Amino acid sequence: MNRTNFEHAAYALLMQLPFGLLGHWWVGAALSIGFFLGREHAQAQDKINDYSFHGDLAAFRVWQWPLDAKLDLLFPVVSVTCIAWLLS
Repeated sequence: MNRTNFEHAAYALLMQLPFGLLGHWWVGAALSIGFFLGREHAQAQDKINDYSFHGDLAAFRVWQWPLDAKLDLLFPVVSVTCIAWLLS
């Protein structure tokens, strides 16, 4: 765990907040999760393209991502899901 894991969780909650204030906590959660899933996928694809070629679908193999990338996705997912579940 490092600082970026907690920063990503905070940013995800900030992305969720405007929708939540309108009563749509799950919509905000879905937006935040989609954003961070796309971000981590893009970073994985960049690393694959930089170091070797494994095909376009290799970045979808989440189990092959580094632990930091997994945590950068897991922290926002857990935080917005918990908030949506508690407040809706």
